[in-house]
Amino acid sequence: MKNIKIFLVTIITATIAWSCSEDKLNSESVFKDPDPALQTEFDKWLLENYTYPYNISFKYKMEDIESNMTYDLVPATVKNSIAMAKIIKHLWLEVYDDVAGVDFTRTYIPRVIHLIGSGAYNSNNTFLLGTAEGGLKVTLFRINDLNINNISISLLSEWYLHTMHHEFAHILHQTKDYPSEFKAISNNDYIGDDWAASTATLAIANQLGFVSRYARSEANEDFVELLSIYVTKGQANWNAILAQAGTAGTAIINQKLEIVKVYLRNSWGIELDELRRVFELRASTLNLLDLSNL
Repeated sequence: MKNIKIFLVTIITATIAWSCSEDKLNSESVFKDPDPALQTEFDKWLLENYTYPYNISFKYKMEDIESNMTYDLVPATVKNSIAMAKIIKHLWLEVYDDVAGVDFTRTYIPRVIHLIGSGAYNSNNTFLLGTAEGGLKVTLFRINDLNINNISISLLSEWYLHTMHHEFAHILHQTKDYPSEFKAISNNDYIGDDWAASTATLAIANQLGFVSRYARSEANEDFVELLSIYVTKGQANWNAILAQAGTAGTAIINQKLEIVKVYLRNSWGIELDELRRVFELRASTLNLLDLSNL
C-alpha cells in the first residue's frame, strides 16, 4: 500500500510541474484525418460512393464496439464486402434516390452500415440477417455466404435485399409512425418469439393474413415485412403468398397493403408500386455490375 501511495504522489507532482511549465496550448488538433497512404483503394471508393454523397460510414472491418458481443461472429471478407457495397448502392440507396430523391435518402438512410461475415445465431434455431438501431446503424450478417461468381437475385432478395428494405422501413416508421388501425387488424394473432415454433408454419401465417412467419411476431415486424417483401420478392412470389393465404387471408393482406401504400404516399410522398417497379428495373441490370473490381 505504501508503494502505491508513493507512486500516486509522484504522478501528481510530475503533472503539476508539467502544467506550470506549459504556458501555451498546442494549436494543432489531436484528431487527424485518415492518412491517405494507409487507405486501400476500397476505402477510397467507399469515401466517394458512401461517405461524401450520403454521409454514411461503411464499416467492413469488424469492430468490437460495433458488434453484438453476445454472438460469436467473424469479419466479412474484403472480396465479399466490395460486392455487397456495390449491391447495396445499386439496389437500396439508388432505388430510393430514383423514387424519392437523393436528399431523402441522404436524410433518412442510417449513418453506419456494418457488415459481419457470419450469421448471428439465436437459441431458438433462428439467426439474424440484419438489425437496425434507432435509425442510425444497419448491420448485415452472413456476408461471407455470398457467392459473387453465381449471383441470383432471388437469393440476394432472400438473404440481403429483403433485409435492407425491411430495416429501412423500420427507420421510416420510427420517424413517422403508421396508423394504429394497421396494428389492430391482426392484434390477436401476434405471437412474439413463438413465430419460430415448428407449429407456426408459413401456411398458417399466410392464412391468418401475414406475408411471412416472422410477421407474426408483432405489429412493427408485420408492417415492415409486408413492405419489404412486396418490393423485393417479385410478383410471382407475391401471387404464391396470396394463393396460400386463401380468400380470408388475402383479404387481410390486401387490407394491410392498402394502409402501407397510403402511409408511404401521405407521410413520405412515395408510391409503393413505383418503389417496387424501380427495384425490379435495377435488379434486371444487376448482371452489368462488376462485383469483383472497383
